[in-house]
Amino acid sequence: MSDHRHIPEPGETIQVPRPSWGPAFFALGAIGAVAGIYANGFVFSAFVWSYIGIVILLFAFRAIIRTSVRSYFSLPRRQDAPSATLPTEQFQLESKAPGTSSRA
Repeated sequence: MSDHRHIPEPGETIQVPRPSWGPAFFALGAIGAVAGIYANGFVFSAFVWSYIGIVILLFAFRAIIRTSVRSYFSLPRRQDAPSATLPTEQFQLESKAPGTSSRA
């Protein structure tokens, strides 16, 4: 454990997306759109609840797309990744004598 290996710096960066409420509201809108069909007679007509769910779903989808596009365009244009030379190793195939089987 006394040898210290040199670990090179990473050549690429990892970009983590920002947290978003868009997927949660998308799921809420989808549930509202489907459950609104069965909410007939609950204060409003069934189609009103479905339309409310669809509107929430569309606004959430728009928010998801907008944040995706913004985070895509905020990525660096180029990453200067230093090229590393891979170690080469030659493999030698063992030749078998004719008539011998590899099964034991």
